[in-house]
Amino acid sequence: MASYTFDEFRIVLRKLGFEKIRSKKHETWRKVLPAGSILRVRISHKHGKDIPKWLYYEMLRQSGIDEKRFRETLGK
Repeated sequence: MASYTFDEFRIVLRKLGFEKIRSKKHETWRKVLPAGSILRVRISHKHGKDIPKWLYYEMLRQSGIDEKRFRETLGK
């Protein structure tokens, strides 16, 4: 697995229609799906830092996207 930064994850979330709704201790990003379900992802403020592998997979799970879609959206 390649390493990704918190900034790269933010880019992907923006491109997929998530919006930042809160920025205190961590940022909270949200997307309301057409069926009414709400996806929420919490992201650290560590902008240029690499995301630990376990946390990357947890953030993917929270956002409802898989690794392939993440890479395609990011353009890598």
